[in-house]
Amino acid sequence: MHEEITIPELTQVVARLSALLGPRQGAVVQLEGGITNRNFKVNFGGTDYVVRLPGKKTNALGIDREAERMATKAAAGLGIAPKVAAMTEDPPCLVTCFVPGHRVTAEELRQPALLDSVAGDLRAFHDSRTQLPTTFDTIELAESYKRMASEHGVEPPAGYEDAHGRAVAIRKAIARSLEHAPVPCHNDLLTANFILDGNRVQLIDWEYAGMGDRWFDLGNFAVNNALNDEHEERLLSTYFGESPDARRRATLKLFRFMSDLREGMWGVVQSAISELNFDFTGYATKHFERLEALSADPRFDDWLRDARR
Repeated sequence: MHEEITIPELTQVVARLSALLGPRQGAVVQLEGGITNRNFKVNFGGTDYVVRLPGKKTNALGIDREAERMATKAAAGLGIAPKVAAMTEDPPCLVTCFVPGHRVTAEELRQPALLDSVAGDLRAFHDSRTQLPTTFDTIELAESYKRMASEHGVEPPAGYEDAHGRAVAIRKAIARSLEHAPVPCHNDLLTANFILDGNRVQLIDWEYAGMGDRWFDLGNFAVNNALNDEHEERLLSTYFGESPDARRRATLKLFRFMSDLREGMWGVVQSAISELNFDFTGYATKHFERLEALSADPRFDDWLRDARR
């Protein structure tokens, strides 16, 4: 954490929230982390809250703030996310109850107990029948990010066209499976978005939530938290309630690829439009190197074949 921060836009939001949640007590403190928004811990009426001040042009990233609010509220109802306290307009700031836990490490998330917990929580949210007002399509997002970055004079890495072609092949391979029907998804399962509150994992940062493919969440979690084959086996077994077959194993591998395509192109467009002090170019390079390594795996075509089953 840092010393109290004073930002005109934030000051206005805090004033509005004081009238709604109770008088502000103590300092406004910026929380560490976050490469899209700025997050602040503020006490109103004796209760600690987190106020999310959105970054500039975040709507261009495919973020729907109402979908974020709805998804967070639905997940909180399942006991897997902080409770929503308020939502302001202009700027659209989501206010949630502060979770007094600690951010877990990827190593912790790979442990059997937490891995099972995350698998169960994802399945509960996917099956919650929450209807979100936006969709999350990896290929459409990647194409949109490319267009937007190009408009600002930034081009994607040389491997983009090959990666895009492989993503289209993956979409064709899984097109007939009912397991890819749209469900409410989180879509941003980075390690930093998990907080351990006692023995319970809480999932934060639902701004990319939308109706999407459950397999994106599974692949996104697997690749961002460095799951190996054994971890993946447990993730799928817990999520589906049975040992995975070759099709499911292959599908998870392919959606690790889809996750890195989206994440890499997100870094590309952020390098073009973001005002935050962060190495987005390096971020994009990291994810493209990872997806290129996966696409070079000699089993890639076998995964496509198995996913078609």
